[in-house]
Amino acid sequence: MKIRLVLLLILAVGCGQQSDKIQWITLDPGHFHAALVQKTMYPEIDSEVHIYAPKGGDLDLHLARIEAYNQREEGPTTWKSTVYEGDDFFEQLLNKEKAGVVMLSGNNQKKTEYILNAIEHGFHVYADKPMVIDPNEYQALEQAFQLAKEKKLMLYDIMTERSEITTVLQKELSQLRNVFGTLIQGNLEEPAIVKSSIHHYAKAVSGKPLIRPAWFFDVKLQGEGLVDVSSHLVDLTFWECFPQEAIQKEDITLLRAERLATPMSKKDFKQVTGLNSYPEYLIPYVENDTLQVYANGAMNYTLKGHHAKVEVIWNFKAPQGAGDTHYSIMRGSKADLEILQTAKENYTPTLYLNPKEGFDTMALQKAVDSLKNTYPGIALVSKANRWEVSIPMELREGHEAHFAEVTRRYIEFYKKQKIPNWEITNMLTKYHLTTTALELAQGTD
Repeated sequence: MKIRLVLLLILAVGCGQQSDKIQWITLDPGHFHAALVQKTMYPEIDSEVHIYAPKGGDLDLHLARIEAYNQREEGPTTWKSTVYEGDDFFEQLLNKEKAGVVMLSGNNQKKTEYILNAIEHGFHVYADKPMVIDPNEYQALEQAFQLAKEKKLMLYDIMTERSEITTVLQKELSQLRNVFGTLIQGNLEEPAIVKSSIHHYAKAVSGKPLIRPAWFFDVKLQGEGLVDVSSHLVDLTFWECFPQEAIQKEDITLLRAERLATPMSKKDFKQVTGLNSYPEYLIPYVENDTLQVYANGAMNYTLKGHHAKVEVIWNFKAPQGAGDTHYSIMRGSKADLEILQTAKENYTPTLYLNPKEGFDTMALQKAVDSLKNTYPGIALVSKANRWEVSIPMELREGHEAHFAEVTRRYIEFYKKQKIPNWEITNMLTKYHLTTTALELAQGTD
């Protein structure tokens, strides 16, 4: 009898441990980022993931990617996908699931609605960017954050670019007064901080050519450049210039915004979607038999009085040997910190320090020596009139690995049942800026 009681207690403890794990729920995974979150395992997350989605190619591609991670030779994952597929997938999720984290990465048209409804029903939410693409939906996002606060739910977006090592080191050095000085005020022509990124429709993900859903090219579903990728860049201006500070809407003044289209031929469209022709819903964007995708945008604004600019460009395919590229500069009173990723750098993000008159080289060397404790292997290399911060390959994880880092950050918030207040404020301010920029650009066309 005692033995049986002990066994029951062991089973109860085991069941309790299992129930303590985070229940992961993937909702309508139309974007490959949903799979990248599961490229690695997390001890805190239950290996059985519930997926709710409509039937179709988006779901099939997602499941194929998860299975590829499970079957890979090196470090295979052990995810189990429990799938509900049907037109009523969201209603089924709200009715069947009682608790857990809803992960969102896909068609953005209903994302804000999904976020709000999930929060209303007591779910935590981990959402790929952007959380909102329509200026008219911004108030719903504000409501979702307010409800999340009242219900003690974790609502967070996936900002992978904070994990790019050149950006991390740019931020670290910009905080050192004896090296960088202070951030200049700048102006429209020469902003204090610039973030520019070039993306490509044709690319490989996890070693395979990426097949994009046709809806990805409908800006009413994916979002225009000003509200999509720009959310990453705006986030970085906040995060680097004023680390762990709450940026209020009143701290931002939008100065100008513009939008441009990327032309895409039927041949290119077929290459990235597998479709021979444009679907009916894309016809309004077709001119002279060429699809016009408004994925490009730029905005200028002041951030606590400092001029900032972010710019997003989408091309069809990268030059040979290149991929998505990033440019950034932070202008300080003692030095500028510049990230370049051109052919000269072999398309590898490279951080340079451009000294100004009277610069203290010894202070820079001491700073880099100190940073080696956190970032082993970094070094200074003299490059004519500037310094390169040499970064070892061990620190260059790559974009796909950054999803695991952000997910681990979210897990820590979940365990503490607390997201820092500055993070929440900055998410709201960030999306207010991007949606307002889109409104301005559309109004000035």
